[in-house]
Amino acid sequence: MDTTTSETPLHRHYLHYSELPYSQRVLYTAALLVLGVGYLFALLNVYFTYAGRSGGNPQMLTSEDLIVAYSGSGKGSRLEGALRGPMSTMLPGDDRNVIMAWAAEGAPHPAYDKSVRPLLDKYCMACHDGSNPHLPNLNGYDNLKKVTEKDTGAAIPTLVRVSHIHLFGMTFIFFLTGLMFSHAYVRPVWFKCLVVATPFAGIMIDVASWYLIKIFHPFVFVEIAAGMILAACFAFMWIVALYQIWFMAAPEMVRDRASYDA
Repeated sequence: MDTTTSETPLHRHYLHYSELPYSQRVLYTAALLVLGVGYLFALLNVYFTYAGRSGGNPQMLTSEDLIVAYSGSGKGSRLEGALRGPMSTMLPGDDRNVIMAWAAEGAPHPAYDKSVRPLLDKYCMACHDGSNPHLPNLNGYDNLKKVTEKDTGAAIPTLVRVSHIHLFGMTFIFFLTGLMFSHAYVRPVWFKCLVVATPFAGIMIDVASWYLIKIFHPFVFVEIAAGMILAACFAFMWIVALYQIWFMAAPEMVRDRASYDA
């Protein structure tokens, strides 16, 4: 990929970073830095949310963890899966075993009041009191009973709620990143267009895979591939934009145009 010279003429509306005022370049830089940190935290959130969901090593994120998250384990409850996986470090082992044994016994109401509720109040209610719609509500026996039923993965209403947030949020992120990246001098032009457009296809595939994994587990590898493509496109646009804003001299074609205009 040649980023310095090209036979393709510059579009009349194209402006390289060197042709933008410093205030706009500072604005782009600040936005890119914050978006970069935000994307990093998004990746960490995926890890902390799903690692260990299948009952394996809670420090490792595997394809099985994603399958269990979307389609369920088929052999235990959501509560047991969470306590074995991402929530395993949130309470001591003995207390965790008490709750899992209670769930495995069918979640009897008398034992809830005597043994389980005090543990939930002590370790879980700070986050699972029902105030956060994105976290299971463990406040009260009836709510807790729902997560002790057979684990069938994320419910369709939950996926729909998360889907529209994900679609709006990721579209906004890649629109902004692509808009700032559009000032970069990258050749061939078709490759630049591909980098800008590919994430939007990846977003659609990523969201669609949440539903498809429930009926066809191997589709998890499509979701993983889509996530890797999204991350690669974001990283490429982020690095190229920041580099060209501050460290790359204006390309020859841009300098020639400036000389001609003068």
